[in-house]
Amino acid sequence: MGLYSYPILMTADILMFNANEVPVGRDQIQHVEMARDIAGRFNHRFKEVFTLPEVKIDENVELLVGLDGRKMSKSYGNTIPLWENDKKTQKSVNKIITNMKEPGEPKQPDESPLFEIYKAFSTPSETAAFTQMLAEGLAWGEAKKLLAAKINAELAEPRERYNKLTANPSQIEDILQAGAAKARKEARELLDQVRDAVGIRPLK
Repeated sequence: MGLYSYPILMTADILMFNANEVPVGRDQIQHVEMARDIAGRFNHRFKEVFTLPEVKIDENVELLVGLDGRKMSKSYGNTIPLWENDKKTQKSVNKIITNMKEPGEPKQPDESPLFEIYKAFSTPSETAAFTQMLAEGLAWGEAKKLLAAKINAELAEPRERYNKLTANPSQIEDILQAGAAKARKEARELLDQVRDAVGIRPLK
């Protein structure tokens, strides 16, 4: 049931707002393709109502690996929680698997998931400098400290904002309700077109 209903729910979210482009990761492409198939079939069978969405992928973004080298996923327990404090971030980073190479021994980027995670938070020049440091024998422990510092610096402002919002649940609820009202208004117009196209019309 989940295998069937989850893609359908995603399709509804996409088509209900006539999205032209849908930003997704590579592992979600098939869901947009399914949305296109369903929209195309409806348009052919009933009436041109739905926009056929296109996949939008940032070619510079790769699938982020987890602490153990697999895809980062809560179900694998290999994530780095974004909203924790600096110390807990360091604790998570310390769990990243590495090999047994000693400080001073040259290391390659593909020898630990640490490099790919660092790359996700860094500019190309920073990544190049980090690669050079590894090649020159940077200790894994020091590399993990650099990664944790990079993550904490990147997330300092978002974390502050997150903490302010979670401290005021009523503000979050107001934002959600306002967004829901806006979404319903737009979705209602398209849903009326869908119902009309399939023959579900008010009796006159």
